[in-house]
Amino acid sequence: MRCSGVISNRSSNRSSPNIRQTNSRRSAVTELAAAALVQRGITELSGRSDSPRRDAEVLLQAACSIDRTALAKNPEQPVDAAAADAYFDFLKRRYDHEPVACILGRKEFWSLELELNASTLVPRPETELLVETALEAIPAGTTVEIADLGTGSGAIALALAAERPLARITATDLNPDALWQARDNASRLGLAIHFEEGDWFRPLAGRSFDVIVSNPPYVRDNDPLLQTGPALFEPPLALFGGQDGLTCLRTLCASVKDHLNPGGFVALEHGHDQQDAVKALLSEVNLESIVGHKDLAGRPRVTTARMPH
Repeated sequence: MRCSGVISNRSSNRSSPNIRQTNSRRSAVTELAAAALVQRGITELSGRSDSPRRDAEVLLQAACSIDRTALAKNPEQPVDAAAADAYFDFLKRRYDHEPVACILGRKEFWSLELELNASTLVPRPETELLVETALEAIPAGTTVEIADLGTGSGAIALALAAERPLARITATDLNPDALWQARDNASRLGLAIHFEEGDWFRPLAGRSFDVIVSNPPYVRDNDPLLQTGPALFEPPLALFGGQDGLTCLRTLCASVKDHLNPGGFVALEHGHDQQDAVKALLSEVNLESIVGHKDLAGRPRVTTARMPH
């Protein structure tokens, strides 16, 4: 079986010297087996990626439009010129620290395959904690009203819809391109979500909910850790939350009480060093049962609270 067929992605002119040299010898490369191309990718990405083998394999699979099983069963399959060209373009972009999810335009979250675009943040594994805490507050088989604010790709709302099919979920986002992507993901996955365009609670005037969740931008502006690397390839609007990272969280906490039903539950994701500040913000609006939750790395990541009955 010949490996062929290329998915369409944004191209990049950035490249390392080694990859440029590799591209100049493509006529020879197209006669190499898939396994040889994977090995070349591992060599190029070593020292540039924490998982060079995994990245090389995933990128070659995408370039060839095949799955992992097909590559494993026939590692010596030849790779045609179009697939090789796409693969080397992907390697150039990964060499420059672009996340694999941004290169391929997709990411798995909560076992759901989500499509991404330039206006959506790549869903993080830590955000699954936000889903878990919300699910704990929603008994299975119950009909509840849920709001997901700043939905982005729709990851959180879609995960909740998959687990609580009777829930009525509304998701909002300020960015129309992000909202388009979320709608597309919902349609493709067959999950019912109502989407509203607007800033936080603005499109939800007069409405109240049993559960409100949000993963707002909470990175500090000009955070030196995000001036290079993967963050450069993601939308600033979805990342940065003002000088102290709390601008959006302040807005959410100030209005959340106006949109929670009695006994309603709110769960907010935040930075590992922002939990005390978020607890204080929720306390200021007289919410109760304020609890911090740690992610798998043991870092504070989500804070929850309830509206008094």
